[in-house]
Amino acid sequence: MTQLTLPTTNPVMEIPKQGMPVTIITGFLGSGKTTLLNQILQNKQDLKVAVLVNEFGDINIDSQLLVTVDQDMVELSNGCICCTINDGLVDAVYRILEREEKIDYLVIETTGVADPLPIVLTFLGTELKDLTTLDSIITVVDTETFNEDHFESDAALQQITYGDMILLNKTDLVTPEKIKSVENFIYDVKSAARILHTQYGQVPLPLILSVNLTPENEYISNHIEENHEHHHHDHHSPHLENDGFISISFQADRPFNVHKFETFLTEKMPQTVFRSKGILWFSDSELRHIFQLSGPRYSLHADEWPTPPKNQIVFIGKNLEKEEIYTNLNNCLLC
Repeated sequence: MTQLTLPTTNPVMEIPKQGMPVTIITGFLGSGKTTLLNQILQNKQDLKVAVLVNEFGDINIDSQLLVTVDQDMVELSNGCICCTINDGLVDAVYRILEREEKIDYLVIETTGVADPLPIVLTFLGTELKDLTTLDSIITVVDTETFNEDHFESDAALQQITYGDMILLNKTDLVTPEKIKSVENFIYDVKSAARILHTQYGQVPLPLILSVNLTPENEYISNHIEENHEHHHHDHHSPHLENDGFISISFQADRPFNVHKFETFLTEKMPQTVFRSKGILWFSDSELRHIFQLSGPRYSLHADEWPTPPKNQIVFIGKNLEKEEIYTNLNNCLLC
């Protein structure tokens, strides 16, 4: 059992001189990955950081919720990153490496239903191995909604198994007993897990960047040949079919009636929605509303519109009926 002590100061990070360091942020649906990525971007000091954000869905909500990253944002094509990995990821990393202005660090945020192993093997089993250094895999866990049912998902279990650092997020929302039970479960899965407690994804960056935690040699000896054989015959990862997740996206150029939308959330939202997020337009407000739902908890945060108003929302879950959700949401729109 590894215990970590938080530093009292935030020292300047020293970036290694070998290939561009890469950190992978993974974690189950709604755990707080984008919040952690925002914390990194807001506290990166003088580092030039590029980010790759990938979502399981037709609308790139996460990329719209990030703090301004100017031209450092490179988006992958839609779809689960570990299913499009053999095409999209390598090309995106090359675009970053080929920039005139040198990038100090690359951070990848995966979808909540992504198995991190194919991403790792892409960096270690392709030409990227000589151009990048895989620094760490950070797995974010929602301590409040965590339960063993999450691990009916193959991907969710893999996220714990391959995480070099486990961040127990939202610890302010639970009892010490719940925190202990989550820790015990994680240690059962991975006895040497490094665990940090966080709130709102706040963690000193020297604890998670340039830490050289990923055991590259173990991946190379244990997985690379197997991965090459697998992908020679089948470029598609089966874990989404195994887990049964689907994504439903809804867009509209008319505003919602806020009361009708609230009724939809409280009375008509399918119980099998694990995660929902969106950018919402309400008829009685001039502000945009950022919508986040994880398990039974949802929140709305208002700020100014940087673009013309429109409604965009994504639902991720199991056994969802697209037409039923579309009908209910259309009924919420202002006539």
